[in-house]
Amino acid sequence: MAIIINLDVMLAKRKMKLRELSDLIGITVPNLSILKTGKAKAIKLSTLDAICHALECQPGNILAFRKNRDSGKSRL
Repeated sequence: MAIIINLDVMLAKRKMKLRELSDLIGITVPNLSILKTGKAKAIKLSTLDAICHALECQPGNILAFRKNRDSGKSRL
């Protein structure tokens, strides 16, 4: 996938554990773990908003785009 999730990087920068983030935003640790490992297929904007609020960051600090060979093909 061309979208990279940098949740682990932001957690490390904020010296925060996944459990702490879970408690702050009300999302379960297993669901955050799926996001953190890049296995998530989607993320709600309300979840991204809560994460950015808790980590005091921008969505671009959490999500990044990396062009790969398959990214030229339209999936729409």
